[in-house]
Amino acid sequence: MAGELEQFEILLGVTGGIAAYKSALLCSKLVQAGAGVTVAMTEHAQKFVGALTFSTLTGRQVYTDMFAAEQVYDARHISLTERADLFVVAPATANIIGKLAGGICDDLLSTLLAAADSDVLLAPAMNSRMWGHPAVKRNMQTLAEWGIVTVGPDNGRLACGTTGVGRMCSPEAIYDKITELLKGLTPKPNGN
Repeated sequence: MAGELEQFEILLGVTGGIAAYKSALLCSKLVQAGAGVTVAMTEHAQKFVGALTFSTLTGRQVYTDMFAAEQVYDARHISLTERADLFVVAPATANIIGKLAGGICDDLLSTLLAAADSDVLLAPAMNSRMWGHPAVKRNMQTLAEWGIVTVGPDNGRLACGTTGVGRMCSPEAIYDKITELLKGLTPKPNGN
């Protein structure tokens, strides 16, 4: 694993679900494999895991606000997508899936997704009733038609205490999908 992702840049989007803690583990695995990881978090994601956690893991600024101070944040907010070899969203909640499928850009992460300059990998995570909702099914079908790749969700115990499909895949399964998608690709210039 060490050095396996050397020179690759991953843009990791983290949304507001309890599975966000798994994203910190995924982030750590990516960094240990040599990838440069930049994290963009939604406001709700920060209720589950702090930006400091990801900043510590990556050694980089974590992006949380589309309108952050210019000294900290490139005013061309979509520039974060330009150097990414892969854009991973884990967890991908029903909310962010719906925004992406509907072209809604009302926060930093949804705007970055609309401007993605690389393949996008979603790791869905939500209650099984939400996963089975017709709107979510339609949105997932739309995204699949656009070439958006997904990993999971798994069947298992959910945060609400029930069991069903909707649990975010393990960081290891997501990592394996990332390496599969990057295999044979040449990292973009100006990587880490």
